[in-house]
Amino acid sequence: MSRMVGTVSRGIRAPIIRSGDDLVEIVTTSVLEASADDGFTIHDRDVVAMTEAIVARAQGNYASVDDIAADVRAKLGGETVGVIFPILSRNRFAICLRGIAKGCKKVVLMLSYPSDEVGNHLVSLDDLDEHGIDPYRDVLSLERYRELFGHKVHRFTGVDYVDYYKTLIEESGAEAEIIFANNPRAILDYTKNVLTCDIHTRARTKRILKANGAERVFGLDDIMTAPVNGSGYNADYGLLGTNKATEDQVKLFPRDCQPVVDAIQAKLLEKTGKHVEVMVYGDGAFKDPVGKIWELADPVVSPAYTSGLEGTPNELKLKYLADNDFSDLSGEALKEAIKAKIQEKDHDLVGQMVSEGTTPRQLTDLIGSLCDLTSGSGDKGTPIVYIQGYFDNYTTD
Repeated sequence: MSRMVGTVSRGIRAPIIRSGDDLVEIVTTSVLEASADDGFTIHDRDVVAMTEAIVARAQGNYASVDDIAADVRAKLGGETVGVIFPILSRNRFAICLRGIAKGCKKVVLMLSYPSDEVGNHLVSLDDLDEHGIDPYRDVLSLERYRELFGHKVHRFTGVDYVDYYKTLIEESGAEAEIIFANNPRAILDYTKNVLTCDIHTRARTKRILKANGAERVFGLDDIMTAPVNGSGYNADYGLLGTNKATEDQVKLFPRDCQPVVDAIQAKLLEKTGKHVEVMVYGDGAFKDPVGKIWELADPVVSPAYTSGLEGTPNELKLKYLADNDFSDLSGEALKEAIKAKIQEKDHDLVGQMVSEGTTPRQLTDLIGSLCDLTSGSGDKGTPIVYIQGYFDNYTTD
């Protein structure tokens, strides 16, 4: 009988990781102990993935509010700074904002609307339509925003992020002015010193600002790119991908991850004789249809992975074959015809109708999304995910 189980994703429990821990040893041991405990066998092309958080924690990659303030002050001058396009998040941005505000005399906070970059809504599109507001052209003051929309709270968190961010700025010792706009140029009517906080559109935003008269332009990826008073740092992503650690400290996105994944792969090969792929993952990349949040608040899904995870899927659409090429077959004949078609498929199916409808995304983004959903972000205690059968297909027995 043919094998009946396809892809399996397992959350693997691990010790609580502290700064300085040997992550290579911990991940390897956790996988081997889980294999023995749960009775699964390690195979070639299985995937071991670990959340970016435990990599950063093992590295001790943290920065304080005062570290952030010092870097912002040095780079943006310490006077009035436009802080534009932040996401609405207590975990992701609030502590960063405290540090930014401590490094300025005044913050002009420009929020995109109706939602932030990752889909957290301040107001709905219906609200805008009702009041005749064009989010592509209209710049709203805080007073005008309140007049139109009142006090809105986030559907899931119950937070009014406008009030929350304004209070954070003021409690950090800076004057706060809030405006709402989606054109980066709008901030230049208030200040020529700008810190742009968008994630995936940051290069375009910086280009537009520089081309239109901004004097100092930095992104979150330019803050904390080197140690400040012995702090952690990330040379590639700066403050992008941070998470709240304490009220005065953030955990930065991990750095230098490639040696970690390569070492785990080598150690598992030594212990098992199997060539397992390894990756570090952060946020998945998917959209919540209810809250409308696009999950990816990290700069990338995977900052490091072994070479076998390069590329995109190269798959046939089975229902296309069943409905078209083999519509006259059924039962065992259909099964065997489809298996034969898979075995003879081209190495590159890009543009072919028979692959239409398969997911056109990078393998690391797909697997990272699977891992993020498997491990969760709360108290499951499974920061390591072990995936089997991901690269199998209908012909694999």
